[in-house]
Amino acid sequence: MTSATAPAAPASASVLARIRRGLARAWRVVATATAPARHWVGAVLRPIAAVVTPVGFVVAVLAGVSLVLGFALGWQEFVFLGMLLAAALVVSGAFLFGRASYGVLIELTPRRVVVGDRAMGRMVVTNTGSRALAPSRMELPVGRGVAEFSLPPMQPKQEHEELFSVPTHRRAVISAGPAESVKGDAIGLLRRAQRWSQPVELFVHPRTVRLAPSAAGLVRDLEGQTSKRITNNDIAFHALRPYVPGDDRRYVHWRTSARIGQLMVRQFEETRRSQITIVHVAREQAYASEDEFELAISVTASIASQVIRDGTQISIASERGLWLTRTVIAMLDDSCREVPATDGRFTTVRDLARERTRRLPAPSVVMVVAGSGVAPEELRAVQTLFGPDVTHVAIRVETGVTARLAVTPGQTRIELGALNDLPMVLREVIS
Repeated sequence: MTSATAPAAPASASVLARIRRGLARAWRVVATATAPARHWVGAVLRPIAAVVTPVGFVVAVLAGVSLVLGFALGWQEFVFLGMLLAAALVVSGAFLFGRASYGVLIELTPRRVVVGDRAMGRMVVTNTGSRALAPSRMELPVGRGVAEFSLPPMQPKQEHEELFSVPTHRRAVISAGPAESVKGDAIGLLRRAQRWSQPVELFVHPRTVRLAPSAAGLVRDLEGQTSKRITNNDIAFHALRPYVPGDDRRYVHWRTSARIGQLMVRQFEETRRSQITIVHVAREQAYASEDEFELAISVTASIASQVIRDGTQISIASERGLWLTRTVIAMLDDSCREVPATDGRFTTVRDLARERTRRLPAPSVVMVVAGSGVAPEELRAVQTLFGPDVTHVAIRVETGVTARLAVTPGQTRIELGALNDLPMVLREVIS
């Protein structure tokens, strides 16, 4: 019996495969034939669906269900309910008609503030058309909220001004706008919005403290930082050596050559311009709280602000990438966009520093700013990425901890619990 029924399985599988292929071909033919109709229906229904709110969709579904049940079962109560809901949708549609011609200007004063400072906004609405406009409603998204304003009847060229405040209790980039005029019923079944302006950004900068120039730069010199590498052409004189063919005769020390009877040339210690690299750790696991993360941002921004003012070259790297450091304002603006990293791309500070500093100029000072979730051993591992003549400073922030220094071979570690302690501890590093 087994040998007689064995061939049935392959045969049935082949039939099913042919059926599936046939259905797939039929579906492709139907889809191709109905594509123009589907596009036309989508073009017709898309504008309609755009004006129906979630509440409107619920009312429309309830109206359809009530009418079907009412007529199918002969229940007049369901028919009445369905007709009432359908009538509400029809009446709501009357509120969508009418054309508006607004000109909207949004101004934020000032455009840049520090956390906690007051920021005010101004919206000026102008009737740019040639006809009077009926009262309407204007919505203005501000950050995560939406401000609503009632516009009065407006004659041609008439202006209406609205003032609003912007919350600045957290560091952020807050967008005000775009402003939208809204037409719709009071219940909220249908809604038609028209955009009239572009968003305007408000930068809420982190709190910073002013640092002494020497404390910010750590390396202060006019000609660059002297390294241990010997070169034949530089500024910092090192020693004299015998002349060899090919040496530049401009560096022959003629007085010594005449005294000993042999040509002697100058040797120099290679110098390079001071370059500070700050590695700002932004991964979420490195910080115990949001306040601790904000403290780290303030520390990095305070140091970078003073370094840029001093004219020293600086690079700031984080999980997000490189910060803009052309000017103090550009750096502070970019710091507003820094958020805790949750992608888990860099699991250690060393991986972050290796990847982000790979194409940066060779630094003379490397500073790492991290939270209490980063172990001291992880901070020390960054030293292996740079040369022996590089100064290493690690700042580990922890809200409320007493500021203190811990000097380890090759690195100075700062424990910081408050932003106001930063100038003092940096002065101790320099001394």
